[in-house]
Amino acid sequence: MASFMIPFKALFFLIVVLHQSPTVFASSSSIAANETETLLKWKASLDNNTQTLLSSWVGGSHCNWVGITCDLAGTITDLSLPDHMSNLKGTLHSLNFCFFPNLVWVNLRNNSLYGPIPSHIGNLSKLIHLDLSHNIFSGNIPSEIGLLKSLELISLSNNEINGSIPQEIGKLSSVSKIYFYVNHLRGSIPEEVCNLSKLTELDLSQNNFFGSIPSKIGRLSSLSILALNANNLTGPIPISIGSLHNLSRLILVDNRLNGSIPKEVGMMKSLNMLDLSSNQLTGPIPTSIGNLSNMVWLYLYRNQLSGSIPNEIGLLQSLNTLQLLTNHLNGVIPTSIGNLTKLSSLLLNGNVISGSIPQEIGMLKSLNQLSLFNNSFSGSIPASIGNLTSLPALYLGQNMFSGSIPASIGNITKLVVLGLQYNHLSGPIPSFSNLTHLESFQISNNHLSGPLPDNVCLGGQLKMLGAINNNLRGPIPSSLRNCKSLSRVRLEGNQLTGNISEAFGIYPNLNYIALSNNKFYGELSPNWGQCHNLTSLRISNNNISGKIPPELKHATQLHELDVSSNHLIGEIPKELGALTLMYKLLLSSNQFSGKIPPEIGVLSNLKYLNLASNNLSGQIPNQLGECSKLLDLNLSKNKLGESIPFSVSYINGLRNLDLSQNLLIGEIPQQLAKLHSLEILDLSHNMLNGSIPNSFNDLQSLTVVNISYNQLEGPIPNIKAFHKAPFDALRNNRGLCGNATGLMPCVPITSNKKGHRKRTRLIILIVIPIFGILLLLFIMAGSFLILCQKNQTRQSESIEAQLGDFFTLWGYNGRILYENIIEATEDFSSNNCIGSGGYGAVYKAALPIGEVVAVKKLHQSEDSMISNNLKAFKSEIHVLSEIRHRNIVKLYGFCSHPKNSFLVYEFVERGSLRMVLSNKDEAMELDWEKRLNAVKGVANALSYMHHDHSPPIIHRDISSNNVLLDLDYETHVSDFGTARLLKPDSSNWTSLAGTFGYIAPELAYTMKIDERCDVYSFGVLTMEIFMGRHPGDLISYLPSSSSASTSTSVPNDNQQILLTDVIDQRLSPPVRQVAKDVVSTTKLAFACLNGNPQLRPTMQQVAEALTRQSCPLANPFSIIKLGELWDHEVCNG
Repeated sequence: MASFMIPFKALFFLIVVLHQSPTVFASSSSIAANETETLLKWKASLDNNTQTLLSSWVGGSHCNWVGITCDLAGTITDLSLPDHMSNLKGTLHSLNFCFFPNLVWVNLRNNSLYGPIPSHIGNLSKLIHLDLSHNIFSGNIPSEIGLLKSLELISLSNNEINGSIPQEIGKLSSVSKIYFYVNHLRGSIPEEVCNLSKLTELDLSQNNFFGSIPSKIGRLSSLSILALNANNLTGPIPISIGSLHNLSRLILVDNRLNGSIPKEVGMMKSLNMLDLSSNQLTGPIPTSIGNLSNMVWLYLYRNQLSGSIPNEIGLLQSLNTLQLLTNHLNGVIPTSIGNLTKLSSLLLNGNVISGSIPQEIGMLKSLNQLSLFNNSFSGSIPASIGNLTSLPALYLGQNMFSGSIPASIGNITKLVVLGLQYNHLSGPIPSFSNLTHLESFQISNNHLSGPLPDNVCLGGQLKMLGAINNNLRGPIPSSLRNCKSLSRVRLEGNQLTGNISEAFGIYPNLNYIALSNNKFYGELSPNWGQCHNLTSLRISNNNISGKIPPELKHATQLHELDVSSNHLIGEIPKELGALTLMYKLLLSSNQFSGKIPPEIGVLSNLKYLNLASNNLSGQIPNQLGECSKLLDLNLSKNKLGESIPFSVSYINGLRNLDLSQNLLIGEIPQQLAKLHSLEILDLSHNMLNGSIPNSFNDLQSLTVVNISYNQLEGPIPNIKAFHKAPFDALRNNRGLCGNATGLMPCVPITSNKKGHRKRTRLIILIVIPIFGILLLLFIMAGSFLILCQKNQTRQSESIEAQLGDFFTLWGYNGRILYENIIEATEDFSSNNCIGSGGYGAVYKAALPIGEVVAVKKLHQSEDSMISNNLKAFKSEIHVLSEIRHRNIVKLYGFCSHPKNSFLVYEFVERGSLRMVLSNKDEAMELDWEKRLNAVKGVANALSYMHHDHSPPIIHRDISSNNVLLDLDYETHVSDFGTARLLKPDSSNWTSLAGTFGYIAPELAYTMKIDERCDVYSFGVLTMEIFMGRHPGDLISYLPSSSSASTSTSVPNDNQQILLTDVIDQRLSPPVRQVAKDVVSTTKLAFACLNGNPQLRPTMQQVAEALTRQSCPLANPFSIIKLGELWDHEVCNG
């Protein structure tokens, strides 16, 4: 029976098929015709070049066309034109998907298709594979995507799609893989995603998603890969994530997630990669992490994690990479770390881990990355570290290691970089005879003694040697003399000896060498001229004698020559004029004689020229006026004679001119008044005569002047620098007069002397009797007032004593001026308030003496601090009030009064930089050139306070609120020293001074406040000036330092962001030279934002770099990416 039924069923099926086949074939034929017509229409809409690539799309059956696959009925099932096979360029607008009912596979990846994804794509009801990645699609994801019920894979990655993910995505019940990474998607991640029970891979990374991770993410039980990195996600990591038992990779790096790491992470036992780095996570590393026995890669760096490294970390015996750098971790390294024998990367730098390095570290023989720098490690470096023979780099700097350098380090034969700087290491440097691959050897700022090892460059590959500030003695080893690979050498601050003409050789790659503050002797070798890449040669404060060799002219890349404080003799060679890139020439405190060579005038890039304290004679050459970029000219303490050449007035940017202690004669040239940037002028101890030119009234930038010990006469200029000059700066002249301390007022001369004497006698006869009567009346009235107002007088005296220190700076009655300020501010009425800050509110006050000032009325807490330590406060005020710099708001003084305490500053008209940037009209007026000048102004102010002021002063609160703009948009930094005045204990992190968003990251876990904190704040401020807003998100994406690995499974797409998209969109993009300057300044800003404070440049380096000519752009400004601007070191000293 069964055998009969089978043929019968087959026959029945054949009859049915034959009966219906005309209709089926007719339908398939119609579908094929529509498909052909639609494809040809789409081809015609594409770019002309693209059409030629689809040359097979003509005539015949469309099933034979390139990229087309059909079913047996001749209808299309597969449209695949991927990977530049055709390099299609055009839109999908004409590709009507309604005519492809049997299409199951679409692959158009890696082309140049653009425009929106059409909504009619929802008609592809049989589609199981959709790949449109690596194109230029834009617009939103159409909600019709939810109609693709058969879809198993959807990839829209690497496009320019924006908008949010439609909720309809939750209807893709068959989907297993979703790739939306590298787009501009925003909004929150829809909860509907959690309904996709078959989902195994979800990658939404490198978009702009915000909000929290969906709390029901744990429903995706089939999920093996979850990548949400490089978004703006906030909130905690949901505890339901522990339900993802099949998850192998969890990548949440580069978001703003907060809260602690949930202990439920330990339930994901399939996990082999966990990357939670670059977030704002706090709390300890959970001990449950020890359950993740399959873990291979663990990244938790750049968070705010605290507590110690759990001992359970030693259970992760499959671990290959452990990166916990840049957190607040403390405690010690657990000894269980010795169990991680497969570990190849261990990065713990940038924490506050203490104690000694455990001996067990030597068991990690697979390590090829070990970075422990910038912690609080102490004790000796264990000898077992020499077992790490695969290690190419060892970073132990910036700790408190003591004892000697272990000789066992010599066993690490593959070592390329050895960093031991900034510790307390002592004793001699071992002879590392096996380190033949060493390229960088850094031991600066320790207590090492003895000589440099003979074989320091045994392998001939050493490029960078840093041994600053140790107690090294002895000569330079012969291996260093012959080390042709050297590029950067810093040996200053030791007691090294030897004949410098024999100690060093010819180095074709050398670009920087600093040998200052040692005991080298001998003469400068002509060989330095053969170091053709040398940019900086610093040999100051040694015992070098002889002459400067003229052969030095062949070192044509030389930017800086510092041989000051030696015993050099002879004339300054004219051949130095060949060094046209020179920007700093320091020859002071030697025994040079003869004339200043006029060839110096050829150095058009020169910014600093110091020839002071020599025996130079003759005339100051006119050619110096051709050094148009000079900022600082010091020719003091020589024997220069004749008159001051008026050509000096051609140096428009000159800020400091010191010609003191020479033999100069004649009058002061009136042309010097053209030096509108001049801040310091010292012409003292010469033989200048005549009067000071009236044109000096135009020197409004002048802050410090000294013209003492000359033969000058007549009135002093009517500017602040002269009015406020101390008498020692004006004394010993022939007859100066004017409104300044110690000078007589200027009185017009009367021709009739006899009449004058008669009038004088008459006045005396009248005045003396009247004066006697008035005196008697005053004595009587005074006695009465004393009796009636005894208590009031005591109070008055107290107030006067407190007011005196401030108001005597103006030479004005303190009590009256105090009352004037109260009156001008209407007793500190809110109507006169122009701003507020952390220490008090600021008021504008127009005083009767003609001054308009800014008055900062202090909060009560600061007021009480002053009362408790008034003497120290006064001392600080006097120091700060003497600061004179064009880019620093002048502090006139203070008042400490029982009712009101306030600081009084120079008034700056336009207010704060933040106010200007927040106002559209004013921000547009602040064009790119003005913004670049604003950056330079702040840099100059910080450089002056950090490096040129004694003692150095750290600002501690650099922000756009504390940078003011005058009417010419010149920047003036305010509140310099206020943090130190009002928060004297702010070096303690519990009372940290500064503005959130500008504070250097290390201040979150260290008590050390130094100049590098200001450098970081300057970097933030620079980017704020360029972006027109605070750069908070951008800063969070910056790599912490070049030495820290930030490797993840997915590259950081922020490196691909265009600079032109980041800068202020209210302005047209910069062009020509301005564009170059914006790029170079951005590089400097990123260098300042380095997470490692020791790798940041100094403000002096930044200020000098900003004065240099910007390099040509490698690419057009419009395509420069942020990634091209990171990791640029500022190396000018």
